[in-house]
Amino acid sequence: MPTARPPRTRRPRPSRRDSSVGRPTKRPGEGREKLRRAVESDDIRTMDADQYRGHIKSLYDGPAGGVLRLGSMISMHEPLIGRLIRKRRFDVTRFGSILDLGSGAGQILGHLLDAIEPGTRVVATDLSDGMLRRAAKRLESDVPTYAAADMTRMPFEDGTFDCVTCGYVIEHLDDPRPGLREVHRVLRPGGRLFLTATESNYLGAVVSRLWKCRTYGRGELRDACAEVGLPWAEELWFTRLHGALRMGGIVIEAAKPE
Repeated sequence: MPTARPPRTRRPRPSRRDSSVGRPTKRPGEGREKLRRAVESDDIRTMDADQYRGHIKSLYDGPAGGVLRLGSMISMHEPLIGRLIRKRRFDVTRFGSILDLGSGAGQILGHLLDAIEPGTRVVATDLSDGMLRRAAKRLESDVPTYAAADMTRMPFEDGTFDCVTCGYVIEHLDDPRPGLREVHRVLRPGGRLFLTATESNYLGAVVSRLWKCRTYGRGELRDACAEVGLPWAEELWFTRLHGALRMGGIVIEAAKPE
């Protein structure tokens, strides 16, 4: 007598409503991250260091540099930084010597000149000679000394300055550490760094596309500063709203230990 076969077990078919079956699971925010990377400029990673340096110098010497201050006003970066200095959230009256690194059109430099104590020494540097000429013409002050310089090879003695201000410059280095080491070198023990940088988010990617720079993650930049001996003393925000929404880019005060 033939043996009865056991009933066949059918595998359940995926429901048509479950469109995720068989597809890789997307991480939260993965789509936004891909969009950010697509928008962000990759010039800094595709050119060698000397080629990129020449590219940036040409950009700022040329017509783009001529509208830099207008862009800073539209983005509100210049007036918001001025507000921090004016309200002494970053108090520049405590310093006898200040280096404004990457002065551009004088966006930070002008606020420094309005706030410093009489007799304070101020030096303004930029990779672009054209930007230094624009800053000097705009500010019409005999207080600053102007010097064209690369932030990774600055022509100053060790421990020259009480303070270094560096506004949206570090993002023109693929690796921030060589520039930060130079800042550490020219600061005296106990000196302070006021640093602003373009953050790795969608708005930062747009800035990157316009100005051919990179962006930084907050943790990445914090670790780089700590590694070279400039630990963050305070994380600053332009306003309470900026702090609540975690927007406005990276704005910090760092300190060289005594």
